[in-house]
Amino acid sequence: MPQTISLDTALTSGDIAAIAGGAHLVLGEAARRRIEKARSIVNALVDQGIRGYGINTGVGALCDVIIGREDQSTLSRNLLFSHACGVGDPLGRVETRAVMAAQINNFAHGYSGVRLEIVDTLLALLNNDMLPLIPSRGSVGYLTHAAAIGLVLIGAGECRHGDKVMSGGEALQALGLKPLVLQAKEGLSLVNGTPCATGLAALAVTRLTKLADWADAAAAMTYENLGAQSDPFAEMPLALRKSEGLQQVGHNLRRLLAGSALLAEAAGKRTQDPLSLRAVPHVHGAVRDALVQARAVVDRELASVTDNPAVGGSAEAPEVHSQAHAVGAALGLAMDSLATAAAELAAISERRIDRLVNPLVSGLPAFLASGSGVESGFMIIQYTAAALVAENRRLAMPASLDGGITSALQEDILTHATPAAAKVLAILANLETVLSIELAAAAQAYDLQTSSAGKAEMTEALYRGVRNETAFYRDDRPLNVEIRNVERMLKTTAAWSESEGT
Repeated sequence: MPQTISLDTALTSGDIAAIAGGAHLVLGEAARRRIEKARSIVNALVDQGIRGYGINTGVGALCDVIIGREDQSTLSRNLLFSHACGVGDPLGRVETRAVMAAQINNFAHGYSGVRLEIVDTLLALLNNDMLPLIPSRGSVGYLTHAAAIGLVLIGAGECRHGDKVMSGGEALQALGLKPLVLQAKEGLSLVNGTPCATGLAALAVTRLTKLADWADAAAAMTYENLGAQSDPFAEMPLALRKSEGLQQVGHNLRRLLAGSALLAEAAGKRTQDPLSLRAVPHVHGAVRDALVQARAVVDRELASVTDNPAVGGSAEAPEVHSQAHAVGAALGLAMDSLATAAAELAAISERRIDRLVNPLVSGLPAFLASGSGVESGFMIIQYTAAALVAENRRLAMPASLDGGITSALQEDILTHATPAAAKVLAILANLETVLSIELAAAAQAYDLQTSSAGKAEMTEALYRGVRNETAFYRDDRPLNVEIRNVERMLKTTAAWSESEGT
C-alpha cells in the first residue's frame, strides 16, 4: 500500500516529493472545515454584491468590468478555456503529481473559496493516478499549467492513466464522478497562485538533496584515486571556515575515506592538491548552504496563501482582499540561486573527470583506456560532461530578471517562478549525468591503479555498486548506455546508508 499523507496545516517540500512519487494525500478535518468556511464567505460576497476580483469582475486588465450573477459561472468556465494555452510536451507523472499536491495544499489554507467538491475531485484524480496532461511551456509564472488541470474537472482537457490517454470526461467517468459546474471565483482559483512553481521547486530541492550526497561520494572516489595530501579534510582546519554545509561535506568525506590504504600510501607526495580535489568541502558545502536556503523558501511558500484575491472574515461579515500573493518572486529568486548552485556542482565534477582521464596529471593510463591508442576509453565521455556543464551555464541565467509585460499593462512585472523551477530540474538532470560519468570513471580508475593497496570501506561499497551497473570498459559497447545504467542507480538508491562508516 502506498504511504498516506494527511494534510492538516500545510505540506512540506518533502511531503510534495513523496506524493509526487506515489504517496496518497488525504484532507484532515480541520482543512475541510477551512475550505467550507471560505466557500461560505464567497457565497456571501456574491449574495451581497460586494465587488471581488474574478468573483464578480473580469480578470487582468478587465478587472473593472462587472459580471452579473447569472454570468459568474460562465466566467469561471471561460477562464479555464482561455487560460489553457500552454504548449510543448506534457509534464511527466512525477511533476504533474507535485503540481496537483501543491494546488490542493493552497486551497486547504482556507482563503481561496472553492467548494470542497473541487478539492475532493482533485484528490480523486491524484490518488488514482488519473493525471491531467499539462503542457510544459507557455507560463510566465502560473495560469497555463493550472488551467490544464482545471479543464479535467469540468470534463474537458485530457488525462493520462499509465500509458492510456483519455478525455477529461472519460477520466471522471472511470472514477465514478461527473463533470463539475464551476461557481463564482472557482475558475480564477483553479488557474491562480504559485502551485505549479512550488510543486516543481519542491522536487528540485528534494532531488538536489540526494544528488549532493552522490556528489560527495563521487568526489571521495576520485580523491582516493588521485589525492596526495596526508589529511586534506581534517576536522580542525575545516572548522576555521564558518559554514554548516562545508562542515557536513568534510564529515562525509572523512567517513567515506576512513581507513583508505590507497590514500595512506599516497600521503605526502604533494604539498597541496588541485582545487577540484582540495576545495570539495568548500564548493559542495556552499551548494548545501544554498540548498538549505532554497528549501526554506519553498516550505514558506507551501505554508502561504498564494491565491488572489483572498477571502476572509465570515459569512456574516465577508471580506475580499486583492493582493499580489500569486507573484512568486521569492520562489523565482530561490530557484535561480539553486540553478547556479547545481550548475557549479556539475562544473567541479567535470573538472575532476578531466583529471581522471588526463594522462598529464592522473598518473593513470591515458583516458582510462586499457589499450592505449587502440582504445579511446573515457576520452569522449569527458566531452559529454563538458557539453552538459556548458548547457548548465546557459540554463543558469536568471529567469527572475526576464521581466515582461502582459494584460495591457495591468500585469507589468513578471518574476517567472515556474520557468525558474523548470530550468533547475533541467540542470539537475544534467548534473545527474555528469556525476554518473564521474562515478564510472572513478571505478575505471580503481581498476587501473598499479598499487595493490585497498580502498576505504565505504568507497569499496560505492565501487561495487557502480560495478553492478557497468563492467570495466574496453571500447566494446556504447558508453552512453553504461552511463544510463549508473544514472538509474542514482535515481533509485541513496549514496550510503546512515549505518555505514559509523
